[in-house]
Amino acid sequence: MPHFDLPIDELRAYKPASTAPEDFDAFWEKTLAEAREYDLDARFEPVDVPYSAVDVYDVTYAGFGGHPVKGWLVLPAGTTEPIPAVVEYIGYNGGRGLPHTHLRWAAAGFAHFVMDTRGQGSGGSVGDTPDPVGSTPSVAGFMTRGIQDPHDYFYRRVYTDAVRAVDAARSHPLIDASRVAVTGGSQGGGITIAVAGLVPDLKAAAPDVPFLCHFGRAATLTERHPYREIALYLKAHIGEDERVFRTLSYFDGMNFAARATAPGLFSAALEDLTCPPSTVFAAYNHWAGAERSMEVYAFNDHEGGGAFQQAVQLDWIPGHLRG
Repeated sequence: MPHFDLPIDELRAYKPASTAPEDFDAFWEKTLAEAREYDLDARFEPVDVPYSAVDVYDVTYAGFGGHPVKGWLVLPAGTTEPIPAVVEYIGYNGGRGLPHTHLRWAAAGFAHFVMDTRGQGSGGSVGDTPDPVGSTPSVAGFMTRGIQDPHDYFYRRVYTDAVRAVDAARSHPLIDASRVAVTGGSQGGGITIAVAGLVPDLKAAAPDVPFLCHFGRAATLTERHPYREIALYLKAHIGEDERVFRTLSYFDGMNFAARATAPGLFSAALEDLTCPPSTVFAAYNHWAGAERSMEVYAFNDHEGGGAFQQAVQLDWIPGHLRG
């Protein structure tokens, strides 16, 4: 696939106008305050695994609406003192999977908290967290569930779960609550940006080829799912464009990036039809933190840098957590 988006020089300067509604901050302050009215009730049950180098815990905590959300906590074996943590969010329709797929950060000496994504976990990796909330008419997938109203939108619940995941990680006695980073790829990258905009005291955020950014451009630029779900919804629900994009404005990575103060490490792939590079740069160029960097993979699609980007993260994130 040849390059299809803006040239790299234009991407580096691409900063579209904010779409944040006037009540964006009030909306999220109220949403998180309501979630925190429920006891976090974070539980960490030891899991018997055939690994001598790590200790694994099956996590349950209260997310949006007090709904139970699952996760994994993986610690270096024999940890006795609080250590820094990396909280990770999963890609579209993936779940927390199995513990042996989450050994990288513990091997590097950090606590690793992996959040399951409610309602997902049937594509690529298995999940264990239901979404008990219903939906108005929607296109198959998750992008249009509850899209008629921001209070009902699917990602309101997911982003809230993600902030509560940081709360849950920080509640564990072997995690240093003052040294937490967040990361994830694709959908997980979009969630990472949202959390960085909602949690003010993170040490670092590393969104990899992030999804959920600059919805207005994405929905008209690519035919690939999941963004295509928005266009298909509007193809059937003619005349609802303004309403739909107003809802999405409360969940746009650009608008969270403008509120993120942690150091940020992004990546973008110039042949990425799933998360077009201009949508990634739109969030990156709004990033409010004084420190930010972008890794660009010129001939890659949505796989991005893969293991090469993981190597960059394994150098960059520890530098912020240990500092």
